[in-house]
Amino acid sequence: MTIIEIPAGWPADEGAALAVQEELRGRLVLGEEGPEAGTGHVTGLDVAYDDERDLVAAAAVVLDARTLEVVEEATAVGRVSFPYVPGLLAFREIPTVVAALDRLAADPGVLVCDGYGLAHPRRFGLASHLGVLTGLPSIGVAKNPFTFTYEQPGPERGAFSDLVADGETVGRALRTRAGVKPVYVSVGHRVSLDRACAHTLHLSPRYRLPETTRHADALCRRALAEALAAADQGAAAGAAAGPDA
Repeated sequence: MTIIEIPAGWPADEGAALAVQEELRGRLVLGEEGPEAGTGHVTGLDVAYDDERDLVAAAAVVLDARTLEVVEEATAVGRVSFPYVPGLLAFREIPTVVAALDRLAADPGVLVCDGYGLAHPRRFGLASHLGVLTGLPSIGVAKNPFTFTYEQPGPERGAFSDLVADGETVGRALRTRAGVKPVYVSVGHRVSLDRACAHTLHLSPRYRLPETTRHADALCRRALAEALAAADQGAAAGAAAGPDA
């Protein structure tokens, strides 16, 4: 098992991370509509952590955007690369997520992150960060509300209300299933908010969460479990061999 180590020069404290975040935010592209929903590829991204061993497993799952069938999938396991600081969570996992993306042969198309883009205290969450680093269009679809206020959307599928932070619309609470609590959609990079919501609805034909997220969540959990099992086997083999092995 190859562990992705923390890259040289990676921010080690809050001040350094804030400086990188501010610099990258200047490269954010918000004026593009982005690909139409149901065309090309979409790639779900998610991570699973083992805090005891300081490991994070990332999964990238490419779907055919029209049929929602899996085209390709890839995983990577790495060291958690930054302490837990709200608003800087992207720095904990991006090296491993990028490693998983780099292992794909297929064009990822639109990145769909389990997290936020503009709906972030400094308008630069994980979806925006990854979009800028990769140059790919990206959206954030989060399970839970974060740093904004909103009204409950109507009960029907497709209903939405604005997510507002400091008087600015930063995303939408979007109902993907009638009578089920909404998801929280925000622009990442090179995709409009209308199109981000269209992608989210198209990717959620049966369940609250997009198929991209559902596939990536299952895969990263499986990758982490396999990595931990392999580590345990290696430790057991080393112990059995004794100190002189």
